[in-house]
Amino acid sequence: MILEEFNTLCRKDQFPAGLSRLLEALWYDARGDWHTAHRIVQEIPEQDCSWIHAYLHRQEGDLANAVYWYSRAGRSKPDIAVQDEWNQIVSALLLKFSK
Repeated sequence: MILEEFNTLCRKDQFPAGLSRLLEALWYDARGDWHTAHRIVQEIPEQDCSWIHAYLHRQEGDLANAVYWYSRAGRSKPDIAVQDEWNQIVSALLLKFSK
């Protein structure tokens, strides 16, 4: 699957079975449900979840919290638009889970 296909899935009413919980969090975020996306990433103790968690707090404007989660993810706060970061995360996860 590629980014454009995932974007198409974000317009569907249900998250497709068989994809990761990490992608599910980003699916909810794309649909405007920040709280469900946040709840999902809080439940999974993985470095990729920390990256999504950081992105979500950056998106909401809580930069101190975002910086904390970026450090947990082993990353720095990016100097790109929030939507570009969402695309970057989705693309990285799609590549990771397609292997």
